[in-house]
Amino acid sequence: MKIVQTMPETAMLEEMGRRAQQQRVGQNLTQTQLAGAAGVSARTIERFEAGSPVQLDKFVRIMRALRLSDNLDQLIPENEIRPLQLIGAKTSYRQRASSRRSTTDSYQSGWAWGDKK
Repeated sequence: MKIVQTMPETAMLEEMGRRAQQQRVGQNLTQTQLAGAAGVSARTIERFEAGSPVQLDKFVRIMRALRLSDNLDQLIPENEIRPLQLIGAKTSYRQRASSRRSTTDSYQSGWAWGDKK
């Protein structure tokens, strides 16, 4: 099953656990062996493979023990600046998101999109 954005979190966790179990079995490891290699408890491996949430550091340890940690780079891609953005732009990266404007701002000016005055 493909993991897509519209899936509920529980379904995503179950699919990730199923895939991790397939990797473990494909590498001919028991849950206890994987737990020892990852430095986590066997119960953590059981919970993860069953689709229950685990702490992020334990997830990373399990991925490393399964030799899948190279794939973690794809989870949150690095934000690259395009060459056109560098022309005349600040060279620093944004560190904060801007706050959202309230929807009442457009009404205060007396003009709104679609207004044919």
